[in-house]
Amino acid sequence: MKLKIGNVELENNLILAPMAGVTDLPYRLICRSMGCGMVVTEMVSAKAILYKNKNTKTLLEVLPQERPAAVQLFGSDPDILGEIAAQIEDGPYDMIDFNMGCPVPKIVGNGEGSALMREPKKVEQILSSMVRHVKKPVTVKFRKGFNDTSVNAVEIAKIAESCGVAAVAVHGRTREQYYSGKADWEIIRQVKEAVKIPVIGNGDVFQPEDAEAMLKRTGCDGVMIGRGAKGNPWIFSRTQHYLETGEILPGPSVAEIRDMILHHGSLLSQYKGEKMAMREMRKHMAWYTAGLPHSAALRNEINQIETLDEMKQLLESRLTIRAL
Repeated sequence: MKLKIGNVELENNLILAPMAGVTDLPYRLICRSMGCGMVVTEMVSAKAILYKNKNTKTLLEVLPQERPAAVQLFGSDPDILGEIAAQIEDGPYDMIDFNMGCPVPKIVGNGEGSALMREPKKVEQILSSMVRHVKKPVTVKFRKGFNDTSVNAVEIAKIAESCGVAAVAVHGRTREQYYSGKADWEIIRQVKEAVKIPVIGNGDVFQPEDAEAMLKRTGCDGVMIGRGAKGNPWIFSRTQHYLETGEILPGPSVAEIRDMILHHGSLLSQYKGEKMAMREMRKHMAWYTAGLPHSAALRNEINQIETLDEMKQLLESRLTIRAL
């Protein structure tokens, strides 16, 4: 199913959720190549861009083959957010997303991310400022509420729509829940019924059948996949195939997993240098190999690896049909 956000038409309605430390440029490239309809950058601090922090350059980089792509900003100052949105608008982004979902204590302690769920008036000022400053579509990602006593996703969605926001993404958990318990899809349905702009559902999509269930149960227009895509870029191609045909394709073979890990390690090395790439591949390796026989031993060994060649040798000795 296609999805249109503002003037941007996506190939399908499956979106890679922004995840700090996960959805960097190499992994976004992989997910797009596996059939993801749109990617979103890791979140970038508007203040850090304002003060020309050197780390923002890497976070803001997007290649043509990733697109359509959204850049995700976070912050709490309406004027700065409007100004920075305008400053980066000419960049290689199809839309500008605003983060109101991050539950990390440091971010929340600064009054940013999901802390803003407690400040609807400020949300209105921020979103109005961003929409006023740019022509590209502005979107926003938020949670069910801050906690169970302040469930206000519907109110926030209505504010977003009234400010001219082009689409909203709703994670069916409160900030207090972080990623524990079950995502409440009912709140996504309530948001969908309350606004006319596209609503993207997020939370607990780990299998193709989950995406179909979310679409049917909530009526949402698109599905955003976060943790379900960690070490599993195949979720996009398998889900797209299932939504189109009703057929569940088998998961990746051991050989496909091995080849994808090598491809990912190679891309990361090109982008961040071999040493840092091998460090970062440790967490990705754990996700890619979760559930495979002897995966604990493999994860232990990957921690000793420093070069792409060493990684290749380890994978070829460990991830073979014979070794399993």
